[in-house]
Amino acid sequence: MLDLVPRPASGLAVRCTRALFSPWSRLSLLAVLLASAAVTVVIYEPQRLLSAGWPQLSGAAAVVLFGVGYGVCTAAFVPRPILNLAAGALFGSQAGLVAAIAGTVLGAGIAFTLGRLLGQDALRPLLRGRVLKAADGQLSRHGFRSMLAIRLFPGVPFAAANYCAAVSRMGCLPFLLATGLGSIPNTAAYVVAGSRAGSPTSPAFLIAMGFIVVTGLAAAAVAWAKRHRLRGAES
Repeated sequence: MLDLVPRPASGLAVRCTRALFSPWSRLSLLAVLLASAAVTVVIYEPQRLLSAGWPQLSGAAAVVLFGVGYGVCTAAFVPRPILNLAAGALFGSQAGLVAAIAGTVLGAGIAFTLGRLLGQDALRPLLRGRVLKAADGQLSRHGFRSMLAIRLFPGVPFAAANYCAAVSRMGCLPFLLATGLGSIPNTAAYVVAGSRAGSPTSPAFLIAMGFIVVTGLAAAAVAWAKRHRLRGAES
């Protein structure tokens, strides 16, 4: 009786497998996924389903479904302010805030996972320059408090912060916790504004809009100051 000896894999198959799972192949896959998501948003505008054509559900099921849809839409680059306003208009301040924060964390988790699995190995060797190294070091060493500050002051785009954190050495759990906690104030302001959009002269609506304007101006001032400081350091 002959012993069956497994044949070694051919050199071509090994090279193809390595190329298929190489960092640059995975990065290319991430780019295709992100481009497809952006095109889908432009063509189908899924945010209109959340605000206009919402399924006839009620109670906790509707809140959960909205949270899942919010997370998927956020990962596909639908602007969060639109979704937050829709959450307030559909569910009111309290339930809308729960759905919006849950969707925010879900969308951030999706983006972080995609960036970590498909983009980190290819992009980390490219982190050169004072600004990129400083951002990577800050997120890698002080991930929770850095991400908390980013979420509290909405000057950095949501998607950009997600993928920057994914490329850094920041842990997933601190990232999600900081995202959930730091997103509460600004998200709450939009949700309250959406829930009171029918009465734009009410104190709650005016306070919410004032908070949005103040935090936006504060974020712009902080960004300008940091940019000016970095330019001074480079010169």
